[in-house]
Amino acid sequence: MEVRRLGNTGLKVSQLSLGTWLTFGEQLPEGDAVELLRRAYDQGVNFFDTADIYAKGEAERILGRGLRDLPRPSVVVSTKVFRETMPGPNGAGLSRKHIFESCHASLQRLALDYLDIYFCHSFDEGTPLEETVRAMGDLVRQGKVLYWGTSNWSARHLSEAVMIARQLGIPPPVVEQPEYNLLHRERVEHDLAPLVASEGIGLVTYAPLRSGLLTGKYNDGPPPGTRLAYREWLRPILTDPLALERVRRLTALAADLGLPLSQLAIAWLLSRPYVSSVILGASSLRHLDENLAAAEKRERLTPTVLEQIEQILAPSA
Repeated sequence: MEVRRLGNTGLKVSQLSLGTWLTFGEQLPEGDAVELLRRAYDQGVNFFDTADIYAKGEAERILGRGLRDLPRPSVVVSTKVFRETMPGPNGAGLSRKHIFESCHASLQRLALDYLDIYFCHSFDEGTPLEETVRAMGDLVRQGKVLYWGTSNWSARHLSEAVMIARQLGIPPPVVEQPEYNLLHRERVEHDLAPLVASEGIGLVTYAPLRSGLLTGKYNDGPPPGTRLAYREWLRPILTDPLALERVRRLTALAADLGLPLSQLAIAWLLSRPYVSSVILGASSLRHLDENLAAAEKRERLTPTVLEQIEQILAPSA
């Protein structure tokens, strides 16, 4: 498994990482989730991502138990803060109070002394950005967090956070976690790309398969037992006619290359500039093995193939 630097930092993360959203504590029993984690680790994955809100904290607990017998220096663990996880008016957001209380709670659930990466899960319009930056900087100074970053932030807000941190002599955010895939590109390529290039900010991307759409399994309608069966909010994504038509054409291209569409989609992400790691969300060992194997198939994405992909995804296509 290739490792990549997280932006301009010295931290090295596996190019493919394992996420826990919708799987740990929800789709998967704990034993299956831990088995998935260990399989990923044995194949070279060193980066594991979660959030305090996933499965109401259970994802962090399961991740912590899965990591318990692994050497702490061999893994990179990230979690997130912002969503409502506690009662009362201060139970959400990026205030100093919520950040500190959430960090302590996450460390307890994960059974860790420190976090490698702590993400601000969304931008908080209700908290002064300087307050958030100071709180994250203090966690770094205290040794509870090694690096901090953002998730789902605009380039404008991220740039402001970097500027404030530098003015105050505080470690700035070094990584952003956006959704990025073949069907969801605008924010990364047109908003974030110039900033991450100029500031050396790493990108760890999620939803590489667009919630399963880029596996091709929805090409002929939703099969039973998929996420759509119990996640109604996914329906607009997984039933969009234009997206489905493009996925069908991408499926045919992948077949010509002798690849499952999922591997084509992940390999494409690994070929993109600025991407430090692609977070996988596998729900079975078979899916995990197939997705991890995408790293070995990147050489099949020749300039000609990449141009074919662009033609399929062109606005007029």
